[in-house]
Amino acid sequence: MRRLWIQHKVKVILFILILTFLICFNTIGLTGMFESPQLTGENGINCSAIYDMDPVELGKTLAIHKKKSYVGPTDQDIANATSDCNWFVKSKGYDVIQGSEMEREFPLAYSLVIHKDASLVERLLRAIYMPHNIYCIHYDLKSSDDFIMAIKGLARCIPHVFIASKLERVQYAGISRLKADLNCLSDLLESKVKWKYVINLCGQDFPLRTNAELVSDLKLLKGRNMVESKRPEEKKRRWSFHYALKNDKSEFYESPISTSEAKSQPPHNIEMFVGSAYFALSREFVLFVQWNSLVRDFLTWSEDTYSPDEHFWATLIRVPGVPGEVPRSDPDITELTSKTHLVKWSYLEKTLYPPCTGVRVRSVCIYGVAELRWLLNYGHWFANKVDPNVDPILIECLEEKLLEKR
Repeated sequence: MRRLWIQHKVKVILFILILTFLICFNTIGLTGMFESPQLTGENGINCSAIYDMDPVELGKTLAIHKKKSYVGPTDQDIANATSDCNWFVKSKGYDVIQGSEMEREFPLAYSLVIHKDASLVERLLRAIYMPHNIYCIHYDLKSSDDFIMAIKGLARCIPHVFIASKLERVQYAGISRLKADLNCLSDLLESKVKWKYVINLCGQDFPLRTNAELVSDLKLLKGRNMVESKRPEEKKRRWSFHYALKNDKSEFYESPISTSEAKSQPPHNIEMFVGSAYFALSREFVLFVQWNSLVRDFLTWSEDTYSPDEHFWATLIRVPGVPGEVPRSDPDITELTSKTHLVKWSYLEKTLYPPCTGVRVRSVCIYGVAELRWLLNYGHWFANKVDPNVDPILIECLEEKLLEKR
């Protein structure tokens, strides 16, 4: 009898040991699959030395670039990781992120319009996350099934992150890009979080300032909006003729085509300005956009123009009487004056910016690590664009610098 009892006890112990091993193995396996390797640590790279432009440290990053060995988590990896929300939130540190009282009294909202690379989207979210803020994600209906599954997982797991109630099939330079942000703005106004300002981002943006620094800058605006707004000059053709969209719905970057049919003048004698798709808007201004008939008429008129997101906001902030109005007589608000995004255009390099140390795609620089110091010191809030496949070290160093300031 005693022998049988001992044998039973041994079996129970072995079962517990095997079960413990399997749980640990699965957790380690999932963590290893989800977490991209920390290249700075693996290669002994010092981000502070890179910030100081140390040639030895910069040389180490060049060696990594030559290897082209970076392999980040796939969309499927993110989807798998978010299957266990408790583990995901704790493993990524969302549960320990806290803001100061000053930050909690000035909540922010975000509109993220994205279409690829769920891992980079998650890193962006984690870098800007505060539990008292609110985050609307609009994914492109053309995105892959794995990407959509991953984004739904992020929205399910991370508190105060949700997916827009209405989604668009976004076409480059078409009205759908503007509508994606408008859909998020409408949802954000319905949220219980009474945010003060809303900022829009894309999937290849990355913050250059902490939430506390953003709040300090936004408070100084005192209700004004941060939007690029310039006289149109050579861009008037964008709304002088009707533009038609191609029927091919498979391409992300298929531009609308100009027709020979002239358009009517803007409604309500609106004076046109141009800028960019990026903004920081006050809650009062967004309420005006949501309910004003002039805005509705202007949006309808803009539907067959080229890249309406680049004149819609720039024009509306100049309309007399809008919340945070910028008088039409005021000077141009250039991309250097507007702090929202730091974009480096190839045709302005060596004139306004130092040369791109990453790669250029459609005249825009995807930043390299040698631009770390310039990015952090220029005074803007977000870098556009980053890509771990171009330079993973830059993103790791930006993450490190933000954590230091937090």
